[in-house]
Amino acid sequence: MSRVCELTGKGVMTGNNVSHANNKTRRRFLPNLCQVTLISDALGQRFRLRVSAHALRSVEHRGGLDAFLLKSDETELSMRARLLRRQIAKKTAEAA
Repeated sequence: MSRVCELTGKGVMTGNNVSHANNKTRRRFLPNLCQVTLISDALGQRFRLRVSAHALRSVEHRGGLDAFLLKSDETELSMRARLLRRQIAKKTAEAA
């Protein structure tokens, strides 16, 4: 499983460890990924997603999973999240 957030696309970054003597060695900065269960209000189901802590705060700020997915760009979502977004959009269109 790759170390990429399913909602924001945030992934591994690279950089340098810099010692006191200014020696530089390569290192990796890993995203803070959490396995969480988010509930979709429109679909009435639970979904287990591997999400970064930053994305989890964004989901809460935007008002839940449905609002977050509908406002987000499809290019940064994972395939599962894209499918979920389409299902939510279809369900909300039917309700309206």
